[in-house]
Amino acid sequence: MTERRLPRPSELAQLLRPKPFVFDPTERRLASAHTIADLRTIARLRTPRAVFDYTDGAAELEDSLRRARTAFRRVEFRPNVLRGVADPDTSVEVLGKRSALPFAFAPTGFTRMMNHEGERAVAKVAQRVGIPYALSTMGTTSIEDVAAVAPDARKWFQLYVWRDKGAGRELLERARAAGYDTVMLTVDTPVGGARMRDVRNGLTIPPALTLRTFVDGALHPAWWFNLLTTEPLTFASLTEWGGTVEDLINSMFDPTLNFDDLDWVREMWPGKLVVKGIQNVDDARDVVKHGADAVLLSNHGGRQLDRAPTPLELLPQVVDQVKDDAEVWLDTGILSGADIVAAMAMGADLCLIGRAYLYGLMAGGERGVLRTVEILRKEIVRTMQLLGVRAIADLRPSHARLR
Repeated sequence: MTERRLPRPSELAQLLRPKPFVFDPTERRLASAHTIADLRTIARLRTPRAVFDYTDGAAELEDSLRRARTAFRRVEFRPNVLRGVADPDTSVEVLGKRSALPFAFAPTGFTRMMNHEGERAVAKVAQRVGIPYALSTMGTTSIEDVAAVAPDARKWFQLYVWRDKGAGRELLERARAAGYDTVMLTVDTPVGGARMRDVRNGLTIPPALTLRTFVDGALHPAWWFNLLTTEPLTFASLTEWGGTVEDLINSMFDPTLNFDDLDWVREMWPGKLVVKGIQNVDDARDVVKHGADAVLLSNHGGRQLDRAPTPLELLPQVVDQVKDDAEVWLDTGILSGADIVAAMAMGADLCLIGRAYLYGLMAGGERGVLRTVEILRKEIVRTMQLLGVRAIADLRPSHARLR
């Protein structure tokens, strides 16, 4: 028979230790986020539905995005033991320079729509943690303003080819003058994808204050207050626009885009050149022949062609064909540090994240973006250690496979 007793007050005190209360509401929110999925949940609560859906959604039935995420879930890690994994090295060399982590911040359009701090916040975090940041042609902060707030960050500029070649030439000249060292030419948008969440939500750029958005705004007053009391939400590199994203793409971008345009960019740009939107082996080989220093396997986050190839599944084939001549990067579907480690093990030289840091931005501005990096860094380190790997450079295909 168990003998019972009354607990001593000192014993109760050990059990009843409340966590210190955090007075800053942003810090309190972010402290509760332990995964990118947690940041996504916070972002959805703090952002109007149309804005959240623009970030979170993809094209048509969203199969491309779903398949990309499912591919990462199919990864089986194969760890080694007894390797000694103290102080793992998470850095990688990217186009001749070191990055503190094996990922960069991908270019995203309309970033100040997600949070008024926008591209400036992302660039400042990139500078602080020592990773590259790519500014989008569709950005809402100018090339020069990003350079001013993050002068020591490694900055890349993402370019779409427009119908007006003169405008593209001007952007390249501005990027070069502002110290950007790499251009990322996106080639998977000859026309706009059908992003059905945006259509159903009636989203325009900038958002229009309809009855529906007014009601939604009542549920998200902080977002609307920040939107209306900071600089107007306009494109930094384009003239003002008032339609949908798909309409904008179809109006401004050049559907005749071909290899002559790639050659034109290569001739115009003296720095490193990345081609983003590669979705088959033949195209990867061809753009390298035309001067690309890196190919980015990407289906645009599932936001263009639905049921497009899945980048992670395509990765080993492309690596086999072009690894000796160009770097191979990957995006789409990445939601954890383990995803990044898997891609690096399967041959990627770098991963790019978009939605992951936008969830952080919506959840808490610059501090939310930093929280994204903290979460991913912790997951990368833990995964490396459990795999028995001390450096990203030591990852091999034998460490990860698709089941």
